Amino acid sequence: MYAIIETGGKQLRVEVGEKIYVEKIEAEVGSTVTLDKVLFVGGSAAKVGKPYVKGATVTAKVEKQGKEKKIRVFKYKAKANEHKTIGHRQPYTCLVIEAING
Repeated sequence: MYAIIETGGKQLRVEVGEKIYVEKIEAEVGSTVTLDKVLFVGGSAAKVGKPYVKGATVTAKVEKQGKEKKIRVFKYKAKANEHKTIGHRQPYTCLVIEAING
């Protein structure tokens, strides 16, 4: 059984026991999170939502919170002697899918 969920403006295909990295969710490490924006539940009897499947949820455990590798952003304007370097580290949450209900 698998499901397609929406979180952080992205859609992900998840299965039980899978580890996924999503946009940061405000939750403590070790706590349980319920994701209710389920677009599709697959298996023996598939369910498609309009846009979400009613009553379907995905339960996940927060494994860790962190930041991705730093990226360098270099802005440059030709002939204006103008340049600027900045960095960015995107925060993420690592989830382990425990159950798909629906």
